[in-house]
Amino acid sequence: MSDAERDILKIYEGSRPREEDLFETSNVNQLAWTLVVILAFLIVWLSIAIVNAENQRYALMTNKCPDQLFKGEIDRQCLVHVHARDHWWENWWYAVTHVNPPEPPKYGKQK
Repeated sequence: MSDAERDILKIYEGSRPREEDLFETSNVNQLAWTLVVILAFLIVWLSIAIVNAENQRYALMTNKCPDQLFKGEIDRQCLVHVHARDHWWENWWYAVTHVNPPEPPKYGKQK
């Protein structure tokens, strides 16, 4: 290899990409996707909790789980396994659309 060829190779050596900078990583994108996954998991978990709570509330309201031995009592084991409505999304939809509790009845003199 001649000196002219070495000089030309030295000139082009600076234009080659450095391998240590070739694969840069950014924590910003990873942080954003981590937050998305955590929030999605939280939404799913809260939705499951809402469905279970509304299912039990509706089962209690419609008296689907009376205790067979003690009249007027509730069978708590039945509440765990009862399907008060046909589908889970019906419980979810009712719970999401009926956020405000009903007003309690007013006692006393009515004007």
